[in-house]
Amino acid sequence: MSSSPSPLRSARGSRLALLVVGLCWLAVLFDGLDMFIYGSVLPHLLETGTFGLTADQAGDLGSYATFGMLVGALVAGTIADRIGRKKLMVSCVTLFSMASAVCALADSVTAFGLGRTLAGVGLGGLLPTAISMVSDYAPRGRGAIVIGLLMTAHHAGGILSAYVAKWLIDPVGWRAAFWVCVLPLLFAPVLAKVLPESLSFLVAKGRGEEARALAERYDVEVPAARTGGAGDRWTNLANLFRGNEWIQTLLYWVASFGGLLLVYGVATWLPTLMRAEGYALGSALSFVVVFNLGGIVGMLVAGRAADRFGAPRISALWFALTAAGVFMLSIHMDMTVTMIVVFFTGVFLNSAQTMIYATVSIRSDADNRATAVGWTSGMGRFGAVFGPWLGGRLLASGNGDWGFTAFAVAGVSSMVFIGIAALRSSRPTVTDSERELVAAH
Repeated sequence: MSSSPSPLRSARGSRLALLVVGLCWLAVLFDGLDMFIYGSVLPHLLETGTFGLTADQAGDLGSYATFGMLVGALVAGTIADRIGRKKLMVSCVTLFSMASAVCALADSVTAFGLGRTLAGVGLGGLLPTAISMVSDYAPRGRGAIVIGLLMTAHHAGGILSAYVAKWLIDPVGWRAAFWVCVLPLLFAPVLAKVLPESLSFLVAKGRGEEARALAERYDVEVPAARTGGAGDRWTNLANLFRGNEWIQTLLYWVASFGGLLLVYGVATWLPTLMRAEGYALGSALSFVVVFNLGGIVGMLVAGRAADRFGAPRISALWFALTAAGVFMLSIHMDMTVTMIVVFFTGVFLNSAQTMIYATVSIRSDADNRATAVGWTSGMGRFGAVFGPWLGGRLLASGNGDWGFTAFAVAGVSSMVFIGIAALRSSRPTVTDSERELVAAH
């Protein structure tokens, strides 16, 4: 790369970054809508006895989706490093949109669970792929803030899911909410036509002509080829354990387990637990809106802080604050105070987990970045599977208040493990070498 790019070249490179981030943002918006829609319609499904659904079965259904996300996250990283992030993103959007149609047409718990599982595969594959894509095009030294900006879309989708449920369930029925989640299928052809492929992927795969044509179109530099290129899926995975890297890898995986247990446990059960506390359905769904508004603010704040102080440190602090907020939700408080606590819990909870991804993405080589993020997300998905199941079991046994306590304990555990990773790290802030890595793609 030239050390002093021209203003025109920099401006056009910024346009390319905006194009990639914008398209990925829309894709993750639809991801968030599809993910949160189940939690938004769940109080209605339980109250009306749809499919004869019980609280423990509802927890199982929530776990089906997150199990699918586990499969999608584990498979997506290695496939993306082989076939390209663009193709995989299009495939994931198509899959979770069509799976929502299965849910909308379902006439039994089994069919509905199948739809949620398939949707989970697409949802789990999209997120790490989108993170890797925007990391490739992030401006110099802005990797964490760009990832944080991308993740605001996930919470915007959560807000949209609450309004979709509020507007459609009473007049039309819960199935209409899932038909709305089919609409992103119309976005897949746009993504396929407009989204550029990763330049670093093209170069690593020896597709230099395609990389040069794309670079000339947007007047940006072609990244230098890396020695050895991209390895196969098992080589990329093995690289995560070379030397002492295995310690950091395992710390990130365990922290991600607790973080996603917390994220998906709360995302699935927040409206239902608040409904059990005596709030009307509309008020319970309002907590979803406030929670995700906090998530959007948190992503922007955490991204800026992580670029300055280091993502592991910010993640550890955020998990500590999350644990305190979630525990407070188990205490009956005034409505206004509860709303404030829900907002700040959303601020810290969602961005704490995302900063784990930011750390892994920024500190990984381009050749196996998607593998590193995908496997960190995938290992965390075991927690995502466990969280909804745990909430369902506690609620079914009449111990719903203990759900908040259990989720708070998960936050403390993630704080400990990511904190150890931060203490072990020799790079507490985003260094020049990391900035070069981000800027090169």
